[in-house]
Amino acid sequence: MLQAAGFAQSYRRRDLDHEQMVHVRDEVTWTLQRHDPYPALAVDRHWTLVMANKSATMLLASANIHVGDSMLEAAINSDELGDSIVNWPDVARHIHTRLRTESAYLGGDPILDAAAEKLAIEIQPLRDTDLLPAIVPTTYRAGNLELSLFSTISQFGTAEDIALADLKIELMFPADDATREMLLAQAA
Repeated sequence: MLQAAGFAQSYRRRDLDHEQMVHVRDEVTWTLQRHDPYPALAVDRHWTLVMANKSATMLLASANIHVGDSMLEAAINSDELGDSIVNWPDVARHIHTRLRTESAYLGGDPILDAAAEKLAIEIQPLRDTDLLPAIVPTTYRAGNLELSLFSTISQFGTAEDIALADLKIELMFPADDATREMLLAQAA
């Protein structure tokens, strides 16, 4: 579409390994690392895991998700993710709503729409009249531990690169005192 509109040369897609992206990559890495002991990760438009800090890497490993993997695929096709999330029905409904919202913001995205449709088969989707809670914490099961976390998602506001505009940084925070204490104890 950009090429047809005459903008293809202006808006390029560079990998984070590209020489012009060194500073961006370094700052994304810095942000993720500084968020430890709380989990933090970076995903692209279609929820492919691009980077993760140490805590997120350990947390996602329990669901067999690693850098380069599609978190969308894990959400719609993996029993491991559902098994590692204690409150999976609530989280799945939240993911479904988030996929629909992200697709609508983009003017429609067939990959996000297909994932939302697949997820809708498994869950009872929220109705348009349902009120959403303030946050939907995700309670992860990691071995004998349960960690309850909520997220904030950031995007680049001045990105002129298509891949960078699609990059999202997700920072997870403890949703309860027990989770905070466990994560801080792991870091000590």
